[in-house]
Amino acid sequence: MTDIAVFRIALKAGETELVPIARSRPLQLAASGQSGIAVVYPDIGEPYRSIFSSIIEGIEEKAKGSVPAFAIGPRPDTQALAAELRRQNVQVVIALGRNGLKATTGLERDIGVVVGGVVSMSESEMPGTPVHSMAPDPALLLERLHGLLPSIRRVFVVYDPRQNAWLIRLAREAAKSLGLELVAQEAQDLKTAMRYYQDDVAAADPRHDAIWLPQDSVTVEESATLPFVLQEAWARSLVVFSSSVGHVKRGALFSLYPDNVELGRNLAKYALSHMNGSGSSVRAMIPLREVLMAVNLRTAAHVGANVASRGQQPFDMVYPEQ
Repeated sequence: MTDIAVFRIALKAGETELVPIARSRPLQLAASGQSGIAVVYPDIGEPYRSIFSSIIEGIEEKAKGSVPAFAIGPRPDTQALAAELRRQNVQVVIALGRNGLKATTGLERDIGVVVGGVVSMSESEMPGTPVHSMAPDPALLLERLHGLLPSIRRVFVVYDPRQNAWLIRLAREAAKSLGLELVAQEAQDLKTAMRYYQDDVAAADPRHDAIWLPQDSVTVEESATLPFVLQEAWARSLVVFSSSVGHVKRGALFSLYPDNVELGRNLAKYALSHMNGSGSSVRAMIPLREVLMAVNLRTAAHVGANVASRGQQPFDMVYPEQ
């Protein structure tokens, strides 16, 4: 990874200031090799700090030069941030996470903003530009499912429309193109979600049906719905796949998760397009397509998934760990 000049917008002694927190090469945008791109991201601990660091690495690779990166504290001085960005002649800011987006909302219109590093947003939260989600593209998930288990014909999913209506719209299109039936059920509380899961598990045919667990804080609750679905699915040899890689370790068949460096390259591509005047200004969520794949081999053997079908392309993460 090339040197990144990283600054924190932080509170100290009751006043907001710009504090250097990493490699201290001076922040300057000279004519040679500097891109006009900056990154704003949340100042939080591991494992998220390493994720953001990898994304920035990819941004720098695509931008072919170092970028100033600003770690945003809980109450940043947005005016100080705007002044520093202007001093650095920044033309486009890549805002990562909700705090990164919030810190850039007051920037002047001549500084473009590319948003990434969030899972989902409601319509009311959406900025006036595309948001690059960390939620894997349903088309990729369903394609991988079809590759592992061509016999699957129907997929159940329970979702909160306030979080994932946009994702389900994409999933319906992807399912139709693959000849799959998507049974999408709306639930805005845990009780409703549990009732749907109970009905789905009871009605599902393990030979032809599967359950998809999206990234959804209401319908995929880690201490209630997740263990219920995984335990019941195992007992019935029913396929469960997930948008959250941690679920694979707990027994889901597979998941897709971000290739953070490649995601950074893609965000930089959009930022450079914005600088060239060809960037999109449409309000939309863009699903994650820069993905790696995790698989649970024990679950694959249990449900008869064809894990050998990938040939010379090994899985990126395997459970149980070998």
